[in-house]
Amino acid sequence: MRAPITVIIPTLNAEQSLAACLEALMEGLKAGLIRELIVSDGGSTDATGATAQAWGAEVLSGPASRGGQLRRACAKANAEWMLIIHADTILQPGWTKSVRGHLNHPEQAAWFKLRFDQQGIAAQIVAGWANLRSRFGLPYGDQGLLISSALYARVGGYPDIPLMEDVALARALKGKLKGFDIAVVTSAERYAHQGWLRRGLRNLWTLLRYFAGADAQRLASHYRR
Repeated sequence: MRAPITVIIPTLNAEQSLAACLEALMEGLKAGLIRELIVSDGGSTDATGATAQAWGAEVLSGPASRGGQLRRACAKANAEWMLIIHADTILQPGWTKSVRGHLNHPEQAAWFKLRFDQQGIAAQIVAGWANLRSRFGLPYGDQGLLISSALYARVGGYPDIPLMEDVALARALKGKLKGFDIAVVTSAERYAHQGWLRRGLRNLWTLLRYFAGADAQRLASHYRR
């Protein structure tokens, strides 16, 4: 029997974080779960592509739009399931047990609990909010997503937009999402640099504007300033 999962990672200048993300995947390779690894790059100018290839990944290149990058990679996936994670997200030891147990439920997609790689009350509050939001059907991409290829195709997949592609897919999966008990650890670098409160409020405001119908291209332009 062929391994059931294609791992998909969108990247843009992710050289510093990618190796740790890929190392955590080795548990799945040893467990016979991972069939292929696809890194969908948005035009990195560092050694992201070389790092991915050194770990055995197929590297796709295209415009830097996360929704477009993910859509291209998912279209290339050959396995029955796709595990989509960000390059600065690290699966925790034991993740294969949760994932293997979910493979009998192709009508449901699953996300991981969020933790940050920094300690402190601010990190706990932001992670707690993310996990609460996810229980109401809105996990973000940094929490990972395990989804069957059949379910992905049925709901239309990721839209080719530069921001909120994870929210768009989560809304399409309404009623078909569950949470794993195990966590992933993601980078807190942007929160620490911009300020936990400032970035948290900025993310919330962006989400509310998206729900109100704001154009994703315009939101992305404002978000990156």
